[in-house]
Amino acid sequence: MKTTTRRIPRRFGESLQIMNKIEHIGIAVKDLEAANEVYEQLFGVKHYKTEVVESEGVSTSFFKCGESKIELLQATNDNSPIARFIAKKGEGMHHIAFAVDDIRSELQRLKEEGFVLLNEEPKRGADNKWVAFLHPKSAHGVLIELCQEINEK
Repeated sequence: MKTTTRRIPRRFGESLQIMNKIEHIGIAVKDLEAANEVYEQLFGVKHYKTEVVESEGVSTSFFKCGESKIELLQATNDNSPIARFIAKKGEGMHHIAFAVDDIRSELQRLKEEGFVLLNEEPKRGADNKWVAFLHPKSAHGVLIELCQEINEK
């Protein structure tokens, strides 16, 4: 991958807040039940939600930790991104997710800035969110997820 210089869309001294907060940190695990026990001991609370995302081949479990969340991810099939991640790198931190207000405009902005998108369009993810990912090579080896709350009326 070629290195590109990123344009900073602001004047010196101005702040441009586009990512609202770290929404969650995703951790890939082989055994969701065993991992839930470990994180329940670590945080002193039980997970508040589990969910299967069929399109991604993953079962998830969510913990609240202050204002942020931890998402544990277990593959439901051998071809899922989580199964491939664990086979290549083992269990551990999989991604950092950032909350955004307008995921489509953020994807466009990041593409124009030279980031490599893994998803040109957002897709339905866990926890009632639209999600899209940036290639880890665009962010020094870290898989970045953008999340936007789904507000269906």
